[in-house]
Amino acid sequence: MAKNLLSSAVFAGLIAGLIAALLQFVFVIPLLLEGELYETGARVHFGADGTPVSERGAPGLGGEWGRHMMTVAFNVVTYTGYGLLLAAAMGFARERTGLLITAKNGLIWGLAGFIAVQLAPAVGLPPELPGTPAAEITPRQIWWICSILATAGGLALIAFGQSLLMHVAGLLIILAPQLIGAPHLDTFWGVSPPELSAEFVTHSLGYAAIGWATLGYFVAFFLARGETD
Repeated sequence: MAKNLLSSAVFAGLIAGLIAALLQFVFVIPLLLEGELYETGARVHFGADGTPVSERGAPGLGGEWGRHMMTVAFNVVTYTGYGLLLAAAMGFARERTGLLITAKNGLIWGLAGFIAVQLAPAVGLPPELPGTPAAEITPRQIWWICSILATAGGLALIAFGQSLLMHVAGLLIILAPQLIGAPHLDTFWGVSPPELSAEFVTHSLGYAAIGWATLGYFVAFFLARGETD
């Protein structure tokens, strides 16, 4: 069983990581590189007189292939790690509740992982372009971790709780970090256009959702296939 969990996570992480990397190369990294131009001052959003002077035109990927290969490797390793967590959670749920694991409900597991690990934390701390000012890193990391743990725990109570009280408790646990609020600065003074930042956030989260759904599908697919072999 442990061998099946490990192999399912590795194969699913490889597939999801490559798909996620491809989507990032096409849709996300060009926005990131454009944000770096504003960070370095190579491109300016407003002139000295306050008039907008920036022009749309994200740079190409260029020849930084070492950096891009690191992006691919990072995605594969990250999604493999997430795959291990998903596979372990699926196996635990199957043992404790008798839940049938299929590729179809693997999509739900994947989207639940996306909500817990990326969407819920992004409500308070959205993805940031280079040069975006932010609060101190330690309080943000603490809030980010607490948000992930609270959301994952709350979703588990809602999914597997046997009473309305447990469902309500799960919802309150999910909301707790958001009600407390993430650490933020008192002012806004980023150098990138807000439209570019908004597009970066939506693209980052949207394609992460695709990566997570793919991961959940293939983890469940390989788990179910390993059980029948």
